[in-house]
Amino acid sequence: MSVQRIAARYAKSLIDLAVEQNKLERIKEDVDSFLELTKNRDFYLLVKSPIVNAEKKRQIFKTLFEGKYDKLTSSFLDILALKGRENYLVEIAKEFIHQYKAIKHISTVVLTTVSPLSEDTMDALRKKLLESSATDEQVELIAKVDPALVGGFVLEVEGKIYDASIASKLDELKKEFKKRNLHISLISKS
Repeated sequence: MSVQRIAARYAKSLIDLAVEQNKLERIKEDVDSFLELTKNRDFYLLVKSPIVNAEKKRQIFKTLFEGKYDKLTSSFLDILALKGRENYLVEIAKEFIHQYKAIKHISTVVLTTVSPLSEDTMDALRKKLLESSATDEQVELIAKVDPALVGGFVLEVEGKIYDASIASKLDELKKEFKKRNLHISLISKS
């Protein structure tokens, strides 16, 4: 079975239980916390390690999360370790967030610009996105900065990319000039 299918099934199970127990927001906080923790390279490698056995990981999870995470989340982590699925935890957590956003009608939009935008500009963009048919009922706007764009912006909405950066326009011009120079060189050889 593919990693994506495994992640989707376990994430759906956790979401279903969280909804049933009226704990969806609390469980999402735990999953967010877990994903933040996986940004630590050592913890990430521990979760993914085939060398560290599942029982040791269960003990580590219990030490780290008991009393901090909801009992449902702690039990879920424990069950995954018992079933030998703990190495999929990162993918399951990411899929949980994806399914959570679908349930809550949240679209994630990534805006990359050359320099940071003001809060007023971000609010105006968020409003425009909500008015458009490209997004769902709510918009999670993530701003990134990339000086390599030279100017303009790149907007990613639900996997679709709109590239209005000067860097991409310059690249297009460069390719066009190469094509035209090829035509000129072919004509001059005739």
